[in-house]
Amino acid sequence: MNWKFWKKKNTTKVKKKKSTLREWGDAIIFAVIAATLIRTLFIEAYVIPSGSMENSLLVGDYLFVSKVNYGARMPITPISFPFMHHTTPFGTKAYWDGVKLPYYRLPGLSDIKKQDIVVFNAPIEADSPYFRPVDKRENIIKRCQGTPGDTLSVVDAQVYVNGKKAPNPERGKEGYFVQTNGTEFNPAILNELKIEEPQPMGDNRYEMKMTKEALATLKTYSNVKSIIPAITMKGTADPLNPVYPVKYPRYKISSKFPHYTWNVDNYGPIIIPKKGWTVKLDSLTFPVYGRAIEIYENNKVEVKGADVFINGKKADTYTFKMNYYWMMGDNRHNSEDSRFWGFVPEDHVVGKALFTWMSIDSTAAFFDKIRWNRLFRGIH
Repeated sequence: MNWKFWKKKNTTKVKKKKSTLREWGDAIIFAVIAATLIRTLFIEAYVIPSGSMENSLLVGDYLFVSKVNYGARMPITPISFPFMHHTTPFGTKAYWDGVKLPYYRLPGLSDIKKQDIVVFNAPIEADSPYFRPVDKRENIIKRCQGTPGDTLSVVDAQVYVNGKKAPNPERGKEGYFVQTNGTEFNPAILNELKIEEPQPMGDNRYEMKMTKEALATLKTYSNVKSIIPAITMKGTADPLNPVYPVKYPRYKISSKFPHYTWNVDNYGPIIIPKKGWTVKLDSLTFPVYGRAIEIYENNKVEVKGADVFINGKKADTYTFKMNYYWMMGDNRHNSEDSRFWGFVPEDHVVGKALFTWMSIDSTAAFFDKIRWNRLFRGIH
């Protein structure tokens, strides 16, 4: 007889050691999840692709953008390839828009302030040919000039907010007409002054974009006869380069679009919508706010005769559900910004630019490609 029948048998199984492939797979999955959480909730790296913020930011600047400052935006289009924004290397969509979540943002450290440099999704990509979801629209960067409820205008290239002059970017660029005596400029000097390629206008006259510092230096050169600001006159619209809201003529009540003679240097005044603000809809206001009401706030808007219908109901007023912002580039005459596509909705905001961690000049010689003086430099 077995007198040890009461003793439990040792049923503990010896765990099999993970294969190298399995260990690598687990490590990769963990790294992807951790990186995704960091990019979504805390901080993300971006690179400057264009010159619209020169010389505050340069093409080739690599920077970190904080998601914490304004509060992290939760994914609206959650199903997508990791580390890809809107397009795969094969030219196909990097996301599936069959599932969309409502807009929600975690509490942030502060609201967006005037003069903050902000990364946000391009509002124009709500339109053809893109029709991208909000969080999959291209990321762009500009300086905030106006916040919800502000009245903004531009007078002779100077921004005014609520009747007061706004600070001009310390290293921003503006356009100038430069008259010379016929002697050409040394390209090395122009490069040193960070002056963009001069545009010949005939009779030894050029249009140049430069900083105030470069302007002061250029005035001292013997071949320069005069320099005057390249400012479009007030009341002169540019039909070849229309600004907002003329650029979106479908938002009109009468058959004739209001005569907005605004341009990039003389613009407004315009009131920036604020959450809870009610605007009266008429022939002057509907062209300005119709796009935001329909596209950004997801309403069905129709015009029948002289009446506006929102979601099938006649509307004389509209109360905004979101806050909006006015963004402009520091390179004022080489920036497509709110002057062209209007307001930036709060659900488009990605984060606040903090500092550059790397800067590469693709046009420089091999040993001079890294701009060492811009490494780990704060953004203001």
